This record gives sequence, structure tokens and C-alpha cells, in this order.
Amino acid sequence: MGKGGRGGTGAHASGTPRDPRTPGTAPDGTAAPRDLREIAHAAQVRELTAAGVLEDPQWRAAFAAVPRHVFVPYFWTGRGAGHERLWGEDPDPVRRARWLRGVYTDAPLATRLRDGELVSSSSQPSLMAKMLECLEVRDGDNVLEIGAGTGYNAALLCHRLGEDLVTTVDLDEEITESARAHLALLGYRPAVVTGDGARGCPARAPFDRILVTCTLPLVPHAWLGQCRPGARILAPLSTGLIALTVRDADFAEGRFLHTSAYFVPLRGAGASSVPAGATGPLHGVPYELVENERFQFLLILTAGVLHAREALDLWRREDRPARERFGVTVTAEGQWSWLDDPQGPYVWPLGERTA
Repeated sequence: MGKGGRGGTGAHASGTPRDPRTPGTAPDGTAAPRDLREIAHAAQVRELTAAGVLEDPQWRAAFAAVPRHVFVPYFWTGRGAGHERLWGEDPDPVRRARWLRGVYTDAPLATRLRDGELVSSSSQPSLMAKMLECLEVRDGDNVLEIGAGTGYNAALLCHRLGEDLVTTVDLDEEITESARAHLALLGYRPAVVTGDGARGCPARAPFDRILVTCTLPLVPHAWLGQCRPGARILAPLSTGLIALTVRDADFAEGRFLHTSAYFVPLRGAGASSVPAGATGPLHGVPYELVENERFQFLLILTAGVLHAREALDLWRREDRPARERFGVTVTAEGQWSWLDDPQGPYVWPLGERTA
């Protein structure tokens, strides 16, 4: 049985990592670094609770027990040539304070860049909380996370379920090594696997829940065969979150949640050959709709299948449909997205991009 056991009380309920500095006050009379981190962490939990995204007391306890700063010792801010690295151990107190404010701001943070491109990030805490609650885990559930990131999400799952029931996978060895080290600072040792997330993790199956933290072009079929009947898969697709219920190895179906979601794209065998957000020419689309979030969701969901003008006609005809009206069906023969009814009339193949 891992940390927290199956009931999720946690052997590290304080969530405070070892820190060689003594809490209290610094020589100049200000709060010591460890105190400032604890204060900022507690404030964020209060803010998330007040915002209504931590209604489940077990997830609220997990966020209170697991400090984000342990998993984000540094992050990048800015764009292009202006990228700046903020670090928790920076000798400059002003830059160190900016790092702490950034860590406990409800925002995603760029944690790993490669050739100027974002390859890994720490997700927005409020979105993490929403996704964890929507995952609908139960005591004893075996959970697979696709996209290890910093390890923060895996730590929250470990606190809730126990480390023996948590597996997190990432394609990049540098990312998994870093996540493993962050988790160990709090005493958590789930299975952190370096591998292609699109292939799942058959050695740790069967799973009751799969939580995905990277945007999919379509749902890898291998996941269904690694799930128990009735399992739930929660994954970013287009700019939304699809919640699928798995019937068996050849069938899963579900609807999108109302919330928006933006993540780094899936890499590996299941990666899309279509650039994220690619929608083709937008000729004839009113300017005010080009940036409309819900219309963008439809455009990306049907990219390569519907022309932008066709998407606009559908959008108007169906009274600007919300995300919850859309769904996805996955079968052994293929998979498709749909509006209102999986049998049509509005059905679009996923992963089949036409010229």
C-alpha cells in the first residue's frame, strides 16, 4: 500500500517538503522563505475553494497537502527571444518573489522549452481541480495519467488514492526523471513510466480511470483495451474536455464538458499530423466569430472535414451550440464526433483529415 493508502489520508498530510531553512523570520525581520511559500500555498487553496472548483473535501485536502512550488522549482515567462527563467532559489529576492507569485497564481506555467517551443507545462490549478473532480474517482480506482508533466497531478492522485494506484506516463525521459524527483521530495513513489502515452501502459492495466493532460487529435484505441468495463477517460480534444465511458475494448462514448481546455499536444504514435488549431481559410466568417471560443471549438473539432463556411452555417442553424451538445464515439472500426446524436445527422470522422 502506497502513501495515503487506498483511503487517501496521506502519510504526508502537511504536504511540506523538507527544507533546511528554519521557519520563522529572516534576519531583516521579514518572513522566512519557507513561511512565505506556505502562506502562498494556503492562500491558493482558499481561492480555489472560494471559486467553487474544490467542492469535494477529499480533493480540497489533496490540494492543501501538496504544494505546487515543489513541482515548479522554475518556470519560463515571456515570448520569443524574451523568455525569462524565474527560479525559486534565485539569489535576487525580487526575482524570487516574482517566482513565488507566479507559482501560486491560477495560471499555467511553461516548465520546459526545447528550441523555443513549449514541450511541458504545469497546468492551471483551477482546471486541474475541475478535471480531477470530473474524473469521478472512487476509493480503490487504478488511475493512468497520460502526460507526467511536473508530477503535480500525480501527487494529488497519490494523496487521494495511494501511490500504488497511480501510474503516470510521458514520452520524454527528462520529464519523467524530473517528475519522479519532485514526487520523491514529498515521499510519493507512484509508477512513473517513460513511454509513448498513446500506447497506454499495459503492464499496469486494467485501469478504472484515464486522465489525459495533453490535447488529442483522436482517442488512441489501445486505451480501451486497458480499461475495465465502465471506466472513465477524461481527455482534452479540440479546445474542450471529452468524458468517455468505456463499454469494452471496442467501444467508448461520451459528451464534452462545458469547460474549455488548452494543453500541449500529444506526442508519439497518436500525434496529429495537423498543426494544433489548424482550421483552414476563414473566408466569409465574421471577424467577431474568428476569436469566439465556442466557434473555435467547432472549427478545430471539424478541421479538415468541414470548411469554415460550412461550420459557420451549422453554427447559426443550430443556435450557436455549447460544448455539452457535442460528443465522441470510439469503436473498433473508427471514431467520430457528433452534435446531439451519435447517429447523426451531424457526424464528423476524427483523425481523417481531407485535403
